[in-house]
Amino acid sequence: AMAADGRFGGHIVAGHVDGVGKVIRVRRDDTAIWYTIQAKTELMRYIVEKGSITIDGISLTVAEVGESEFSISAIPHTVSQTILKNRREGDLVNLETDIIGKYVEKLVCPKAEQQPKNTITMDFLSKYGF
Repeated sequence: AMAADGRFGGHIVAGHVDGVGKVIRVRRDDTAIWYTIQAKTELMRYIVEKGSITIDGISLTVAEVGESEFSISAIPHTVSQTILKNRREGDLVNLETDIIGKYVEKLVCPKAEQQPKNTITMDFLSKYGF
């Protein structure tokens, strides 16, 4: 844990996994290695350009955001010193989104709106033999 009485020079993350993403593209340009990660809608709502994302415990800055994917741009030194060096297209990664967005949502949305809708229906149960 970091003491709250000093300068915050990085991202605010808790070290908890919010969900899993899938590496769908890895590309290198002149200065960086770009990783594009596909994630579920439930996570994408908290992922914003220039915001924070933690991939496999590595706190990074989001460079681009699409509808169902986002990209980070990492300098070669960061990649070489972290587990990112082992990540390839198709790999699953643990994701933690920025905690600020989750707190803001909790404060402005009534609890009932935050609860996921029940997707268990009679058709679903019948389809799977119940």
